[in-house]
Amino acid sequence: MSHIVPADYTERVYAGVLGKVIAVYLGRPYEGWRYDRIQAELGDVTYYVNDRADVALKHHLLVVTDDDISGTFVFPRALRDAGVDPSSVDVGDAWLNYIVPDTSILWWGGLGNSTEHTAYLRMRAGIAPPESGSIARNGTVVAEQVGAQIFVEGFALTCPGDPAGAADLAERAARVSHDGEAIHAARVVAALVAGAFTADDMDRLLDEVMTLIPADSLIAQIHRDVRSWAADGDWKATRQRIDDKYGYHIYGGNCHVVPNHAIVIAALAHSGGAFDEAMTVVCTSGWDTDSNGGNVGAICGVFGGLAGLSRQDWRGPLADRLYLPAADGGSCVADAARVALELAQLGRTRYGAPPEPAPAHRFHFTLPGSVQGFEVVDGEATVGNPGGRLAIDGAATVVTPTFIPPEAQQMPIYALVASPTLYPGQTIRATVGGAAQLVLRVYTGTDEPRTVEGPAGRDTELVWTVPDLDGQPVVAVGIRTSGPATLHDLTWSGAPSVRLTRPADGGAMWRRAWVAALDRFDDRWPEPFRIVQNRGRGMLITGTRDWRDYTVTADVTPHLAAAAGLAARVQGLGRYYAVELAGEHIRLVRGVPHGEPVVLAEQPYDWSYGRTYHLFLTVDGDRLRAGVDGRSLFDERDDAFDSGGVALTVTEGRTATQVVDVTQLSPTIGAEPATGPGVTLPEDTP
Repeated sequence: MSHIVPADYTERVYAGVLGKVIAVYLGRPYEGWRYDRIQAELGDVTYYVNDRADVALKHHLLVVTDDDISGTFVFPRALRDAGVDPSSVDVGDAWLNYIVPDTSILWWGGLGNSTEHTAYLRMRAGIAPPESGSIARNGTVVAEQVGAQIFVEGFALTCPGDPAGAADLAERAARVSHDGEAIHAARVVAALVAGAFTADDMDRLLDEVMTLIPADSLIAQIHRDVRSWAADGDWKATRQRIDDKYGYHIYGGNCHVVPNHAIVIAALAHSGGAFDEAMTVVCTSGWDTDSNGGNVGAICGVFGGLAGLSRQDWRGPLADRLYLPAADGGSCVADAARVALELAQLGRTRYGAPPEPAPAHRFHFTLPGSVQGFEVVDGEATVGNPGGRLAIDGAATVVTPTFIPPEAQQMPIYALVASPTLYPGQTIRATVGGAAQLVLRVYTGTDEPRTVEGPAGRDTELVWTVPDLDGQPVVAVGIRTSGPATLHDLTWSGAPSVRLTRPADGGAMWRRAWVAALDRFDDRWPEPFRIVQNRGRGMLITGTRDWRDYTVTADVTPHLAAAAGLAARVQGLGRYYAVELAGEHIRLVRGVPHGEPVVLAEQPYDWSYGRTYHLFLTVDGDRLRAGVDGRSLFDERDDAFDSGGVALTVTEGRTATQVVDVTQLSPTIGAEPATGPGVTLPEDTP
């Protein structure tokens, strides 16, 4: 595919991600309000309103989980999993792989009520895209709600300066759940994001994208009307005309695309692409304020770049933070810089551009102004990025979250599921200027964090292997300094060496370190991990996509289950390897997003309910070894998945586990079978 990627591409992707996130956080606290109420209680919206204690907002947090953010940046993982030119079926597979049923990403409003939930249920029932989102299957009103245009910016950010390519890609993604005029709206929004990389005039860009949808479509008529109304410069008059001709009283359902798309175009037409002015128009006009704001924010973010976000301090309060709750639990606590770099790499791959050298560190601060989630948790100092480093101007403890932080434990509206990104046995490396000490914040039995101190030094690299924490998750990592200091970079990599079980001091957050994609994972049973799945396969997942070569071991006690087992290299609900007791066999399988897993090998095995079996699975390059009770039964080759976390699995029944051990592979151990540290095999081991 011949196309020139702009020289400032990565930075503009970052601005687009930030623009989307800022705008969603801006409009989210009063999502669904009508214009009259916004005017009466908030006035013209010019900045974040979440701290307005005098107003009955939906919530007062700034950084929150929101479907508009999580769907936008989770669904494009289809580009990583299936290639940069995915079909609608490929994007649907990403939905099935990454969505935790009834929990993550979507509004779970029910069949025929929530468009996305309806499409998801269709796919779970075996109805493939695009039929899953079609008018023929779901009716016009359901198929033409606003979600198609909400989730396309992540795809479009991989198409710099290629509006037509972005529109086609967005249509394939949107047809998973939508049809009709919603598809035209999705094509327009995606084309505007892609075109904003190279455009210098918003009016001309709006003209250009109209060639990518039918001239006789309703969305095209909306553009003609709104842009003619905007010519007089009075955005409030335009909003009233939109309400009169295209309002919710005419276009039904919970959140129809037509009135909301009209508001998006009004904000762009009246602002000329200037971020601040566009935010006031789109977030004051009402209806789906966070979704509409997110569309406009992404477009204006790319169009104006980081400079366009700098007229006031939009970036400081959010500190790059965002949440992407999904079945791939280690990716849920994220930051805008990491998301932007991943999307930019996909865009370069799409157009055959030379890849930019990947940052060598997890936290590197190379994108202008990025702080990658670091904030002061103790002290009066401030942090900033004056150019490729995190500068701390006084005595403070400065950390970035690695798991659900305390303020996010009770998240409003949309649930936050996540696994930690950092575990015992992994080695942290940080380069500091001035005097500094590495610190961790770790949850305790009261679900409040305590500080664990690491090595200290001055103008040096600090190296620290995370110690055993008795099963409690690491919630943040950072440095403590007694005066001005600089953090140049901080990173860790590889699989951990960790024992996962119920901590001696208890609490609830250790359980939330596992993504429960199953029917029951209750806290009142004697076993730390008693899990139940009523229909199909359930998974209890932890770990990250960074884990590559390791052995995972667990005791598994099936109790009236069709199958029970242990998985490695878990990348969601349909991407994993597992060793399972199933029927009259033990088997090694590879997961698929929908349907039965692929059996790589199996043997007859006389297992029974109520007995405990010690399963192990070693993943080493493309070599998979697995067995039970110390016996190596399988030695296979498969290269479908090269990394991922671990999980306990159960199919239609109940199983229980006391301990899960993950052990790094060392050069001397290689792929030899292991039972995991501290696991004692029963005396009757065969």
